[in-house]
Amino acid sequence: MCRHLAYLGPPVTLASLVLEPAHSLYEQSWAPHDMRGGGTVNADGFGLAWYGDGGPVRYRRDVPIWTDQNLVDLAGSIRSGAVLAAVRNGTVGMPYGEAAVAPFKSGNWLFSHNGRIPGWPESTLKLAERLPVSHLLQLDAPVDSAFLWTLIAHRLREDVDAPDAVADVLQEVESTAPGSRLNVLLTDGHQIVGTTWTHSLWVRHTGDSTTVASEPFGDGGWDEVPEYSLLVATATTLRITSMKGPQ
Repeated sequence: MCRHLAYLGPPVTLASLVLEPAHSLYEQSWAPHDMRGGGTVNADGFGLAWYGDGGPVRYRRDVPIWTDQNLVDLAGSIRSGAVLAAVRNGTVGMPYGEAAVAPFKSGNWLFSHNGRIPGWPESTLKLAERLPVSHLLQLDAPVDSAFLWTLIAHRLREDVDAPDAVADVLQEVESTAPGSRLNVLLTDGHQIVGTTWTHSLWVRHTGDSTTVASEPFGDGGWDEVPEYSLLVATATTLRITSMKGPQ
């Protein structure tokens, strides 16, 4: 599986979120604590995305995060109040490459998926039939995470609220591909929508910031999000509700 994080709050450097803390996302790329049988390292690429005056900006690579010699200077020089980042552990049999690395992007939305859809693509053909052909032809990469994002982005284009779009799509995917792992993070720079679906997720909520991550890092103050939960947060608000899990 992968490791990811999202942050909303006062502007901070990317390095303070991704590189510098104890057990940072950088460290989780080679020494994760809670992969739950989904691999041992996250060395198949990484992505950082942040919001500036012109909207979201991404920096993605298809190499292990520790091999990028530009990252320290880059991450230390960029500040943002809205960040999404991920390190990838590619599913066996699926292609590699920069286009397969989260965060995925559509308009002002950024998306990351920690998990897998078993039997993809055959297991999701019924869901694919509901999408416009143009959406399928424009998949970032032929991987299950990009397809999951296309399903959710299609709902967002239909003006479905982000939490409902995520929850509805996860239920549909589980019904057609039982045993899916569907931890996701979605943000538009103002809110974070996250899910726990057979994988770990933690939240640290202060008076003026919210950080959501696969594993705790840095100082304390973290709370584990219960299994099969939907998290909706801004920098100053947090709501966690139960979802209907697999039957």
